[in-house]
Parts: sequence; C-alpha cells; structure tokens
Amino acid sequence: MAESDPKIALLAGASGFVGNLTLEALLDSSDISRVFAITRRPLGREHPRLANRIIQFDQIESQLKGLTCQVALCCLGTTIRQAGSEQAFRQVDIDAVLAFARAAKAAQAQRFVVVSSVGANPQSKNFYLRTKGEMEQELMGIGFPCLDILQPSALLGWRGEVRPLEIAASAIMPLVNPFLTGKREPFRGIPARTVAAAMVGVTRSGRRGVQRYTYSAIQALSRIKPVRLVK
Repeated sequence: MAESDPKIALLAGASGFVGNLTLEALLDSSDISRVFAITRRPLGREHPRLANRIIQFDQIESQLKGLTCQVALCCLGTTIRQAGSEQAFRQVDIDAVLAFARAAKAAQAQRFVVVSSVGANPQSKNFYLRTKGEMEQELMGIGFPCLDILQPSALLGWRGEVRPLEIAASAIMPLVNPFLTGKREPFRGIPARTVAAAMVGVTRSGRRGVQRYTYSAIQALSRIKPVRLVK
C-alpha cells in the first residue's frame, strides 16, 4: 500500500486530551477511509467513517480479533494523581499501551504511532520519564515495520478537566519558549492540537523503522498534508 492510499486507522485514547483532537484530525483527513476508536466507554459521537469499539484492555486482543488496519495511533496516558498510585499509572502507560500495540500488530498495522514524553529514558531516576522510556523500549520489541514516537514537552490547550499545573504551563510556556533554544528546544511547550496533527501527519511521512520526534520535528509533521491524487 502506498502512503497516499486511503487507510484504515485504529485509535486508542480517543476520549483523552490529545486523543480527542487526533480523532478530529483523522476524521478530517481525506486519506483515512475509516477510524476504529477503541475506548472503555462510548464516545457519544457519530460520523460516517467512525466506528467506536467498546473494549476491556485486559481482553483487547480477543475483542479486536479479525479487525484489519494499516495504521494504529496510541494516545493512552494518565497521571499518578488520576491513577492513584505508581502501579496503577504503569498499568495504563505501559500495560494498556502494549496490549493495544499487540492487538494492532495482530490487525496487520504496518505503522504504530504513540505519544510519549520528551526526556523519556528507561534509566531515568524520574518515575514518569522512566515509565515512558520503558514503554518505548517494550514497543520496539513488538516488531512494527514503522514505529513513530512523539516526545512532546508540556501540552498547551484547555482540557475538560482542571489541572492547575497545565493551566500554569499554558500561561507561562509561550513566554518561556523563545528562550528555549539549541539543545533546550525540545522542552518547549507545544499545543496539543499540533501534536494531534503530527500524529496523523507522520502516517504520510513514508519513514520506516523506529523514529523519535521532539518539538521542531513534531511541528514539521503537523504540516504534512494528504497527497492529492491526479486523475
């Protein structure tokens, strides 16, 4: 299949901040023929190209058996505050991500796109960054021909829920960003909508193997548009 051919996309995390914006971007894309959105609860949204599959992540591989897709996009993630403990956090940010990835591989996905974090490192002393690094490492072992890892810093924008630190970041980061240059550029705050557009844009990139993207590369990916076929 050529990168410009219409694709079936499998999306996890569509009810979240970046996931909801990614779903919008997928449904607005002329090169996406159908979107299977995998959620625990109904999205309450209708679209002719959207199929919302309600699943339990500990049974996802059996519940998605027989499904076929070309690309899979993962926006799963939580916070320790939401999860309630480090163990519960890992169950979402590692276990659920890997379960989705295995289901996507079984569905014949050739490209897997995931949101991680700048600074992710399995050896990090920071629990959050270490968890993200371990997740990336485990994904590499699944064997996708194309694995795209987006590593944004602070996500800018307004959620449905109140997160004081992110409200502060949305106010402060636009002022701080110009001073984050050179090696510090990856730590610039970036709009969640830009990350969502990059999630879809990278499906058109043609790049193979394992690729990691930080601030400037995410910005570039967000600008990749569908190829217009000449009739």
